[in-house]
Amino acid sequence: MDLQRLTIGQMAQLNHISEQTLRLYDREGLLKAQEVDPESGYRYYHILQSARIDLIQNMKRYGLTLKQIKDMLENDDADVIRQKLEMQSKDIEERLQQLTRVKSSLNRVLDNYKRYEALPKNGQIFLEYQSERQIYRCECEQDFFEQDEAGYEYMLRQLKQHLVSHDIPLSLFCNIGTIIRKEDLKLGRLTSKEVFLFVDERIDIKDCERVPAATYVCMCSSDFSQEAENARTLLAYIEDMGYQIVGDYLCEAIIDFPVLEEKKRHIFSKIQIPVIL
Repeated sequence: MDLQRLTIGQMAQLNHISEQTLRLYDREGLLKAQEVDPESGYRYYHILQSARIDLIQNMKRYGLTLKQIKDMLENDDADVIRQKLEMQSKDIEERLQQLTRVKSSLNRVLDNYKRYEALPKNGQIFLEYQSERQIYRCECEQDFFEQDEAGYEYMLRQLKQHLVSHDIPLSLFCNIGTIIRKEDLKLGRLTSKEVFLFVDERIDIKDCERVPAATYVCMCSSDFSQEAENARTLLAYIEDMGYQIVGDYLCEAIIDFPVLEEKKRHIFSKIQIPVIL
């Protein structure tokens, strides 16, 4: 093997790339053959050109496009190369953060499917301990309990617009719910102009609200129209048992099933009120 006059096949094999890749690098002006036979058109490479291949391959692994690599090679300025690599590193970090948020939301949905399988589904009242959670809330124009399903959908649109306007990733738009504040709850007033979503502790979102750890009196339902009646049932149960309400009422959408009917959202939700037994 003549290391100073390698065929395209030999050069490709030595560098663990394909002949098509070397031809592509030639077309894009990244790496020209040292010699081209004028009669046969065969390309010949010098073994020392492998250093340039290593550079190109490394830059590709860093996520740079061939055009970006070509610009860097033509510039031949260490500071420019460093700046481009720093920009690429920042871009990768942003994408990793985005993927972390998406993974967090996906894991929450998967956890909720497990919860759905385990939770009572017949309107049964039960007690459940919840550790501290974190929510992000949005105040809406109308009261949830004065709306039908169309009004609730509009409240969700307001939440989504709020997230967009505050640069909060829409990947968090799941596991949503409504709030009745403790002061209204103790007076028996069913009123809610706030929607919220749960936020993973590892995701840095400003203005989040802590939901303290507590024992909750809970009930699950898949009937949107029954929430007010179910809430009153829980309040009556808490009074009968002599429990003390110590926090806000949360209605959490555990599972938002695929929409099979054009105008129908199917939600399995859990209403929950924190109490001292």
